[in-house]
Amino acid sequence: MKKLSIIFILAVVFNCSKDDNGGDNGTPPPPPVVDPSAAVLTFPDNNQECNQGVDVSTSQSRVTFTWNTAENTTSYEVVLKNLDNNSTTNHVSSTNQVEITLLKATPYSWYVISRSTSTTNTAQSSTWKFYNAGDGVQSHPPFPADAIAPAMGASLTGVTNVTLEWSGSDVDNDITGYDVYFGTATPPTTQLGGTQTTTTADVTVSAGNIYYWRIVTKDSQENNSQSIIFEFRVD
Repeated sequence: MKKLSIIFILAVVFNCSKDDNGGDNGTPPPPPVVDPSAAVLTFPDNNQECNQGVDVSTSQSRVTFTWNTAENTTSYEVVLKNLDNNSTTNHVSSTNQVEITLLKATPYSWYVISRSTSTTNTAQSSTWKFYNAGDGVQSHPPFPADAIAPAMGASLTGVTNVTLEWSGSDVDNDITGYDVYFGTATPPTTQLGGTQTTTTADVTVSAGNIYYWRIVTKDSQENNSQSIIFEFRVD
């Protein structure tokens, strides 16, 4: 009987040490980890000229980039791309703004990555383009075109015809057309007919090849810009 009493007491003590949620000694479970949300960009404006920078020199100005505060975020990383030479720089901030020194009379794109110390997951904003104002610039070249379809590096199967699709934009809103270069050589040098006035072009393809294409965007002031070289594979 004494042995049974000891077992009973131990069982009661053990059961009482558990909380209602199954934790030990009443310790609550850790709170769930919540991923950061994507920031909403506010300045510099998309597809606009930025003329609010502070002059640093005859060739540079300092611009304050801003975005809305993102939830569950402890830091932000601004990814800035010079669209003239495709160089990229990264700028970290603990607030929803950061000052960056830019070249004047130069087109840029930018987006923000939201980060949290509680998780390795991140969130990315949309990507905006702008033209950093130059001294006395009256006409701006178009932004380099972006590929829509096929996506960069896409693999297509069982097709003989493909529609190339892209998007173009210009601060002055005076794009007059696009020259499309396409082929299996890189860089592609064969132009598809004359200047396109739409943002699509149909091409014939065959299996077993990698195809390359690029867009030259023209405006009414005889300015132009070249896209990067896009590519896709046909299997």
